[in-house]
Amino acid sequence: MGDGVGDGNEQLPRLQLDELLDELQIRINAVRTTRDRVHNLLEAVLSVGGELDLAQVLRRIVEAAVILVDAEYGALGVIEGTQLSQFLTSGVTGEQAAAIGPLPSGHGILGELIRHPEPLRLSELSDHPASHGFPAHHPPMHSFLGVPIRVRDEVFGNLYLTEKRGGAQFDGEDETVLRTLAVAAGVAIENARLYKAARDRQLWLEANGQVTADLLSGADEDTVLEGIVRHANRILGADLGVLALPVPGSTDLQAVIAVGTDAESHRGLVLPVEGSFMGAALATGQPITTHQIQKDPRITVGPPRWNGLGPVVAVPMLNDGEARGVLMLAREETGVPFTSAETEPLLSFAGQAALAMELAERRRVAEQVTLLEDRDRIARDLHDLAIQRLFATGMTLQSSLRFVEHPEAAERLMRAVDDLDETIKIIRSTIFGLRARESDPRRLSLRAQAAARVENAARVLGFTPSLRMEGLIDTDVPQSVAEDAVAVLEEALSNVARHARATGVGVSLTVAAGRLTLTVSDDGVGLRAEGRRSGLRNLTERAHRQGGTMEAAAAPGGGTRLVWQVPLTRPRPE
Repeated sequence: MGDGVGDGNEQLPRLQLDELLDELQIRINAVRTTRDRVHNLLEAVLSVGGELDLAQVLRRIVEAAVILVDAEYGALGVIEGTQLSQFLTSGVTGEQAAAIGPLPSGHGILGELIRHPEPLRLSELSDHPASHGFPAHHPPMHSFLGVPIRVRDEVFGNLYLTEKRGGAQFDGEDETVLRTLAVAAGVAIENARLYKAARDRQLWLEANGQVTADLLSGADEDTVLEGIVRHANRILGADLGVLALPVPGSTDLQAVIAVGTDAESHRGLVLPVEGSFMGAALATGQPITTHQIQKDPRITVGPPRWNGLGPVVAVPMLNDGEARGVLMLAREETGVPFTSAETEPLLSFAGQAALAMELAERRRVAEQVTLLEDRDRIARDLHDLAIQRLFATGMTLQSSLRFVEHPEAAERLMRAVDDLDETIKIIRSTIFGLRARESDPRRLSLRAQAAARVENAARVLGFTPSLRMEGLIDTDVPQSVAEDAVAVLEEALSNVARHARATGVGVSLTVAAGRLTLTVSDDGVGLRAEGRRSGLRNLTERAHRQGGTMEAAAAPGGGTRLVWQVPLTRPRPE
């Protein structure tokens, strides 16, 4: 009896000791687990903080978060305004992402964290009032843990974790670990931003220096502008760069330079200011951006050409408050949207393009002044030397007629005198054209106006058309006919720039047999069977008003040949 009682008393302390040992082992395991978790957290913080490239920082943050809380899926959403501009995922394969479709826009549970940037832990996603369900082909998700990432006082984005492995729920310790990672992530993101800003500032300074050197060296305007587009493309990591200029005499824009992805579909394209993305930037005088160019409501005209492109920024090229054109950059559809930090230096850099155009225009003016001075000198020499000598020669020949008895010889002398008179008229006409000044466009000679229109067209065509002029253009052409001829030439060159996609244009202006003939030929795509012909109708009406004709037809070697012909003396009505 005593032995039995003694055995029971001995077993009870042994049981208590076993329980204590088991509890101690549980605590040791918990401490070990906590130690391992703290160690993993420190490694994650070091890994995230050791990277300076922002894209890599974001990728490491979401990968570290998935490991730390043992989640099946993870995501990091970058917030722009009140919507998600980037969405990086972990645990979702490329095939699954393609089947799910477009990235989330920031509604439902994701939008809940955007609206209320506080930690959110759920055991069942579908039970939350803000839950909208999942799109087709989306993997099933139940448990959820989300925390905001703050950079100083700004909410940069949110970390989203779903599906705790083993079917467990996210607990308070998971939330604490994730919040700690979010704090470290905010510091790492700020460091990456500062590094990127410093690097970009250096790149912009180098690009500005190169552009300045090109301008001071007198480089060609098109070369400088193309260099500006390429610099902007490289610095901002864009896939397409386009520079567009206003088309003279219209409300259209023409893309004169395009480099990068699918540049051919943009180069030479003419679009109205109203209804185009670049036109919207020109009209507002401010940079504009879009996350999805294919869905932007400001684009209502033009052929479809945005396949594969997503984020786009367009900035006006401003110089002294005047917009001289538009610079547009685009990234691929999966690219990161342009930020305000990127567009601010881009605006001043685009001003370099406007400055290049201003300097090129002043250089042209200086060259024109030199040319006019040369014209004055040539005109004086022609008048004081050539005409006087020709006139003296004619007088000598006329005075010699009385010594010539042979009728045929006398006739030949008279023809020579007549030829000299015609030559003097041509030289006088040339002198009149050479002495024309450009201070008052209404008083310019027809020769000077035609040359000016051809030179202006070179800016939008990308090349200078050839120009041939013959006959007494500045003496025999009445003012009303000259005004119509200049308007016709300007309209014809504008049509070529907008529709022809030509690589060569020839202009001919001749006076012969009492008629003025203006011919404009190009090697472009030719006349379209359909489409508006209002421009051609205007040219025809101007010809009929002067008693002439206008014909536009396919050129023998391809392209279009326009012939506008009017008499220099109107027939009197009978």
